[in-house]
Amino acid sequence: MRIPAHSVCTAIRDDIVAGVYERGGRLTEELLARRYGVSRVPVREALRTLEAEGFVVTRRHAGACVAEPTEQEAADLLEMRQLLEPLGASRAAQRRTDAHLKVLRGLVRLGQERARQGNSDDLRSLGGWFHETLAQASGSPALTSMLTQLRHKIAWMYAVDGPPDPVAYWAEHGAIVDAVARGDGERARSLTALHTEQANSGHRLRFGSGAERAVRTDRVRNSQHPVNMPSLRH
Repeated sequence: MRIPAHSVCTAIRDDIVAGVYERGGRLTEELLARRYGVSRVPVREALRTLEAEGFVVTRRHAGACVAEPTEQEAADLLEMRQLLEPLGASRAAQRRTDAHLKVLRGLVRLGQERARQGNSDDLRSLGGWFHETLAQASGSPALTSMLTQLRHKIAWMYAVDGPPDPVAYWAEHGAIVDAVARGDGERARSLTALHTEQANSGHRLRFGSGAERAVRTDRVRNSQHPVNMPSLRH
């Protein structure tokens, strides 16, 4: 069975985000092909895609390496999200479908339930699904793609503190969905801008200090990221 390049790309990207590959570390086609159980052809295609996304750089005499973003580049990502998330919400208010709205409301109900139970692990995943669905509801594939890449890069570069009040945090999600449901683009934009600004304040650079690097190293050491290709997300 030929494993598609996009599945290999997803696997390598997930491992970069998880810290399996250190920033600046080499990514040789032979070792990657062996790790994921594929030929070098889809690995080569995946590395080209990841270079275009900014996760990989090609260096003379070294080949493909994991990128080493600066603190300014990392800060720019949060600023870009601060601009694009509200735009997506505003467009979602005009373009969302009933299916999008049903999923968003279901995520809010589940998020509020988990928030009351204090289940922080579930809340993080639910939050990601909420913002991904909100972006898709914008009806703009280009914007959705940009926001998806931003989320991947931010997860790679930043450790995120949970919201101080998860119940209030998910009430904000609910208010955004209400504005989207009413077709109120301006309110959806303003609520999302405030929500994103508050969320950004809980981000800490993973490579900003020795202590944070130690946390990251310990997480990588204990990582058991699956590399069984058929089980990958598509």
